[in-house]
Amino acid sequence: MRYMLLICGDDSVEFSAEEGAAMGRAGVAWAEEMKERGVRLEGSRLRPVSEATTIRVRDGEAMISDGPFAETKEQVAGYDIIDCEDLDEAIEVAAEHPVARFGAVEVRPLWDM
Repeated sequence: MRYMLLICGDDSVEFSAEEGAAMGRAGVAWAEEMKERGVRLEGSRLRPVSEATTIRVRDGEAMISDGPFAETKEQVAGYDIIDCEDLDEAIEVAAEHPVARFGAVEVRPLWDM
């Protein structure tokens, strides 16, 4: 079954240059390991929330606003699409993601279309 991992970082968490570089290496290592295991299909970081645009259509009119879709401390920073046997394996994969140590990784099953 395919799952989307929503990688949520906490904007209030600050890393030193060394810590940031280590986190980047850990993310690359996680992605490579999951690709080798055959569970990671794709993924990407997202640009900062300051570059987000949100569109809502109400009564046929598009309302466009700058910024993320919700006001929250944690913001979606990236995503991964994984293919796992079941939710238990997806949870195990998500728990190994380095961002899970300071942020959150939401596991969402995808509809088969």
